[in-house]
Amino acid sequence: MEDSRNLSKTYNPKDFEERLYNKWIEKGYFTPKIDKNKEPFTIVIPPPNITGQLHMGHALDNTLQDILIRWKRMQGYSTLWLPGEDHASIATEVKVENELLKQGIYKKEIGREAFLEKVWDWTHKYRARIREQLMKMGASCDWSRERFTMDEGLNRAVREVFVRLYNRGLIYQGKRIINWCPRCMTALSDAEIEYSEKSGNLWHIKYPVKDSGEYIIVATTRPETMLGDTAIAVHPEDERYKHLIGKTAILPLMNREIPIVADEYVEMEFGTGAVKITPAHDPNDFEVGVRHNLEQVVVINENGTMSSLSGKYEGMDRYEARVAIVEDLKELDLLVKIEDLNHNVGCHDRCGTVVEPLLSKQWFVKMKPLAEPAIEVVKEGKIQFVPERFAKIYFNWMENIQDWCISRQLWWGHRIPVWYCQDCGEIIVSTDEPKGCTKCSSNNLKQDENVLDTWFSSALWPFSTLGWPDKTEDLEYFYPTSVLVTGYDIIFFWIARMIFSGVDQMKEIPFKYVFVHGIVRDSQGRKMSKSLGNGIDPLEIIEKYGADALRFTLITGNSPGNDMRFYMERVEASRNFANKIWNASRFVFMNLDESLIDKYKGSIDEIRNSADRWILSRLNNIIAEVTENLNKFELGIAAQKIYDFIWSEVCDWYIELVKPRLYGEDEKDKAAAQMTLVEVLRDSLKLLHPFMPFITEEIYTHLEGEESSITISRWPEYSKDRSFDKDEKMMQYVIDVIRSVRNIRTEMNVPNNRRAKILLIPSNDEIKSSLEEGSMYFEKLAFASGTAFVKREDIPKDAVSAVVPGIEIFLPLEDLIDKEKEIERLLKEKEKYEKEVERVVKKLSNEGFISKAPKNVIEEEKEKQAKYQEMLDKIIERINALI
Repeated sequence: MEDSRNLSKTYNPKDFEERLYNKWIEKGYFTPKIDKNKEPFTIVIPPPNITGQLHMGHALDNTLQDILIRWKRMQGYSTLWLPGEDHASIATEVKVENELLKQGIYKKEIGREAFLEKVWDWTHKYRARIREQLMKMGASCDWSRERFTMDEGLNRAVREVFVRLYNRGLIYQGKRIINWCPRCMTALSDAEIEYSEKSGNLWHIKYPVKDSGEYIIVATTRPETMLGDTAIAVHPEDERYKHLIGKTAILPLMNREIPIVADEYVEMEFGTGAVKITPAHDPNDFEVGVRHNLEQVVVINENGTMSSLSGKYEGMDRYEARVAIVEDLKELDLLVKIEDLNHNVGCHDRCGTVVEPLLSKQWFVKMKPLAEPAIEVVKEGKIQFVPERFAKIYFNWMENIQDWCISRQLWWGHRIPVWYCQDCGEIIVSTDEPKGCTKCSSNNLKQDENVLDTWFSSALWPFSTLGWPDKTEDLEYFYPTSVLVTGYDIIFFWIARMIFSGVDQMKEIPFKYVFVHGIVRDSQGRKMSKSLGNGIDPLEIIEKYGADALRFTLITGNSPGNDMRFYMERVEASRNFANKIWNASRFVFMNLDESLIDKYKGSIDEIRNSADRWILSRLNNIIAEVTENLNKFELGIAAQKIYDFIWSEVCDWYIELVKPRLYGEDEKDKAAAQMTLVEVLRDSLKLLHPFMPFITEEIYTHLEGEESSITISRWPEYSKDRSFDKDEKMMQYVIDVIRSVRNIRTEMNVPNNRRAKILLIPSNDEIKSSLEEGSMYFEKLAFASGTAFVKREDIPKDAVSAVVPGIEIFLPLEDLIDKEKEIERLLKEKEKYEKEVERVVKKLSNEGFISKAPKNVIEEEKEKQAKYQEMLDKIIERINALI
């Protein structure tokens, strides 16, 4: 065991991170057993898309999950962190299609089957890459249970849910307004649309009222859609238009008669108070059209060109038609005015094409019957959002939910399990491919060409990954899962769908907590993106600093639901922290005497002193606080407390306090110090392990032996027997005195070899007793020549003082400095700063400099003046005190 404690002199994560991860996998530490005597703790990973490398957002998300999993594993739970990836239908199809185009290969030329072979090649490559990245981060996933949204088991689950919902009348095929990408030629979900503010125009157009000299003026940002107008709507209470309700307007350019209808959808105060209604090209207009039984005229094709119903504009690109329409309106004197307008425009997040709202025949899910029970489980507290405020976003979306368009015009994805009989027209919906028509027995069947929205399969993730629809042991034991960890940007798209799917299909919630985190921004607070070129590759950080430094950077300062900024300086600080732990551990190992520890192990409590009991009591409190923070999902606060305890109380104080004892002759005292160091190091490593798994494992195996592992060690627990309030108070007084004396010496530039007597006036006998007991530390840590308890009248007049709670501290000035030499030194300093102040004042008085210099340069000079003047004032004050 002695040999195992030979930690290398320098901390280099490359020496052990990969080796330790392989050990964890080989030992099966991440693969839980189904044990009815243990409580399960389950997290299903938000499956990353197989479209490329993981980014910093993934790094944060997976660090948070791993912290929870490692902590619960150490607490004795049967922990399952189930990994997997999402096939990401449209994103992956676009990526693969673009790769093929670089080779001069067109998707439609090679056909569906050959194209899907290419996608599967891509899938295998990127799944392996994602797996490798997560492993490098230390993610303690159970890789034996890894899933993919397109694997056979999940495909079966998808078909099962589709058929069940269809048979209940909750899935239907119909014509509704959907988001359409003219470039990718598919319907899109809201999650696949990015909105950005763009400059545009608002065109005010006159619509003649039939058989009158009147016009109704409407405003539109998309003149090309007017060709599909089938009504003009006004508010029923609008006095300006009441006389026109029920009359007919003439649609400009098309000369088609359209009704003027009254509808409360119209806002009287907005614009002209009259709205053109285009049911086939606007979701709100569609609803108005349904209410008034209006015709639905599609004037824009799926490829973004104008349709056969658009008159002379047929075949034009939608934007080309816009220009032509505006010119024609001008000629007819029907264009009132054109306003500049900045407005949000939705684009497909994959190809950048402006999305077209389009009437289209698609498959839909009726959402209200599914949403209502899903709202109740959150209202009743069966599912809790952390932070709680995100529940409001969930309720807002769910309570105003629209039917869900689930079909996509793609090749990659779960093909819709619907077959059409080409002979009798029968529609067959089945989990398995039918052998023949259920009505006429014909074998001439054709499957629906569309695939399902990616979110349809993702919605089933918490239970489909555990084997559903089969009643597997995993499903029975690990479902419902414990926590979902995810960003706030997919509350609607994924979280909501998992909740209603779990409640509907499993009759049970999918998870108990939704732990929501923010996004990682760059140091300027900007979202990381390819366009800005400000993205940071987590693997590059790991290569340079190690996984532990990256993980600790992401978690410190992180608070639930809030965005965070990523600074490279903080990565350096995290690396320094790891280095501090490494060096402290080496110090402990180098000062251990196994035989001495064994000799006094039985009498350890009797031979420990106040410093030992102080650090054990502080450790005990930190164990309680960190555990409570983790229970509340305050992971950032927990990490900061561990950091402060290890860096300050263990390294800066306790190790320094015990050095004289370790090098002394008292065997019992030495043994007590060594045993306490080991105990504090062991439990500190355990507390830190979920946050920094690699370094804690490497040190732990050197402490406990190569066959041991901190990964499966027991999480420390608070014990009343380890609370030593009296010793904590006593040592705090001692530390306060040492810290104050050090500050005085630093301010006065007193070298360490010049010792000073410490004069103390405690406010009561209890404090005096504490200081007497701890006075042995003053010589070593406060460079004291001695300590004395004095009366106020005995304090030298020129003594330097400090005050801490319960204690007044004095240091005789003659012990700190040689007065004549100090005055001489201060006079030189005074002369130096007088010249600096004079130089800056002269510069700032120069009109030529003030008129030509940039504002920031002038501000810098003013700051210098203030700083130099402050230094000069302090020096003069010190000189006056000494004379």
